[in-house]
Amino acid sequence: MSSKSKYLICIVGPTAIGKTALSIKLAQHFNTEIISADSRQFYKEMCIGTAVPSQDELNAAKHHFIQHISITDEYNVGRFEQDAIAKITSIFKEKSMVIAVGGSGLYMDSIVNGLDNFPKIDSSIRQKLNSHLDNKGLHHLQEQLKKLDLESYNGITLDNPKRVIRALEICIGTGKPYSSFLNKNDTNRNFKTIYIGLKAERDILYHRINKRVDIMMKTGLIDEVKSLQHYQELNALNTVGYKELFKYLNGDWDLNFAISEIKKNTRRFAKRQLTWYRKNESIIWFNYLTDANTIIKRINEII
Repeated sequence: MSSKSKYLICIVGPTAIGKTALSIKLAQHFNTEIISADSRQFYKEMCIGTAVPSQDELNAAKHHFIQHISITDEYNVGRFEQDAIAKITSIFKEKSMVIAVGGSGLYMDSIVNGLDNFPKIDSSIRQKLNSHLDNKGLHHLQEQLKKLDLESYNGITLDNPKRVIRALEICIGTGKPYSSFLNKNDTNRNFKTIYIGLKAERDILYHRINKRVDIMMKTGLIDEVKSLQHYQELNALNTVGYKELFKYLNGDWDLNFAISEIKKNTRRFAKRQLTWYRKNESIIWFNYLTDANTIIKRINEII
């Protein structure tokens, strides 16, 4: 079988839409393995708040890049691209198809298109932005990015200060939007890609998100966050579901308010995910209730 008849099936869509369940059905049908491109699920100390697949789900199909590193490890999208491509290449020695699934648009893009080359930026710009972060807070930097590059503002993980500063330093240092440098490389991958997207009406999606947060609270999210309180300054933990409960545990917010903020911030995250995917015209969208066999039939037609 020639390398060009290898296929990477990318399952995308907003959080809580059902990507994990679909990816397992596809992996079972096509007798293959799953690459997780969800950067929140990489960390072994984070489980409930990142909606890591259950043990039954992990047993149903072989998964890679789920809880494979620690919150104290240095890990970034560049390292992930190298690791993921190495793993995909290895799976392709025996299989003709690999399933990739996840809500981190940048991480999925790194597998499909490779990372982009950015111009070198004067280090004083980053120092100045770090100083603004300390003195004026993340919201100030987010608003600056919104003015300079709306596409990046909608596309990146806004609660990650490193990502916001990286985008801003490119905008300021080059005078051009960070997003204008994306997807400009000519990375040749030895596989074809099929994008499958899951979607739902907004009120249904928001209801699913709210329900998922309630389930996380019932299954022990507070205890999980409490066990990580000592590490709350780490970049990995500056994420929805954890940062709000740190505020509760630190005595800044009451519990009901913290939970309502988790729901609100997760809905905002889903909205940004959808904005990111909208620019990818090759995604074949299906309603989240679509039977897996219908999607399998469509994939087979394309192949």
